[in-house]
Amino acid sequence: MPTVPPATSAVRRTAVDVTALLERGRTLATPVLRAAVDRLAPPMDTVAAYHFGWIDAQGNPTDGDGGKAVRPALAVLSAEVAGAAPEAGVPGAVAVELVHNFSLLHDDLMDGDEQRRHRDTVWKVHGPAQAILVGDALFALANEILLELGTVEAGRATRRLTTATRALIDGQAQDISYEHRDRVSVEECLEMEGNKTGALLACASSIGAVLGGADERTADTLEKYGHHLGLAFQAVDDLLGIWGDPEATGKQTWSDLRQRKKSLPVVAALAAGGPASERLGEILAADAKSSDFDNFSEEEFAARAALIEEAGGREWTAGEARRQHAVAIEALNAVDMPEPVRERFTALADFVVVRKR
Repeated sequence: MPTVPPATSAVRRTAVDVTALLERGRTLATPVLRAAVDRLAPPMDTVAAYHFGWIDAQGNPTDGDGGKAVRPALAVLSAEVAGAAPEAGVPGAVAVELVHNFSLLHDDLMDGDEQRRHRDTVWKVHGPAQAILVGDALFALANEILLELGTVEAGRATRRLTTATRALIDGQAQDISYEHRDRVSVEECLEMEGNKTGALLACASSIGAVLGGADERTADTLEKYGHHLGLAFQAVDDLLGIWGDPEATGKQTWSDLRQRKKSLPVVAALAAGGPASERLGEILAADAKSSDFDNFSEEEFAARAALIEEAGGREWTAGEARRQHAVAIEALNAVDMPEPVRERFTALADFVVVRKR
């Protein structure tokens, strides 16, 4: 079953092959992405190649899982809004993917995540220092890729990328600070997730259009679509972070609970009131003071997840994913674009709310 059942209005949209759309973005972006990574000095080039799933820990080539490729798909698709070829969006797709992976390398280290995409994270294999350095290098490469184009449009695209990157970093800082607070409001959580996830998806949704010559109004409207899509995306991630199948997500069971994350299901459950909400609040407050938290059993995390669900946190978050999805789709109505392009944007949004990983 999907994590978030689609709204009725989304069920009818079946004509677009989303797998092919994602593969197009990956196919167009990957050669340029590999060439960019090859610029890195050893051993950073090898460490980055491991992170992207191109080699294993011993340096042997692999067919690893490189992620969902939603951002590259959006970037090349957005070029078509401006009447440009999908290829015009490739530098933007690569730049966004480099920034996204910069954030993953640092996030995995800060969060203590030992698994990503079904294998050990970079900091576990190559050490924390390499995870930091390679992340920094990918961020620098992202800006190089755009600025090397030497066009006015490239300057506009770089400005949007750097603004989105700063918001992403703000969101990560908020996320970490919330782990040490007993209570976080739903509004604070949505602001954090809008920064951490929404900002870069907003940039991905507009950067190809900017490179293709779209005006600022069109780019801003596409960013609105991407921002709300990002909020839907993160709401689904939050559900998967508690109830996702480890075989599909590549992460531990109850991964967000293990990290004391104040994700949307947790925050919504704590705000709901009632016996389950109050009991959850008491338990989480005790957890924050516990010296034995890292040794909790599966049953103890399962009990916390059950309280979150009983208090309504799971249902509220699924509803919020659907609401943000609807706002994203509505934003597309303000942009003049070919109907097949609109249908592909819509299909990508539908995919985000029904995925399992």
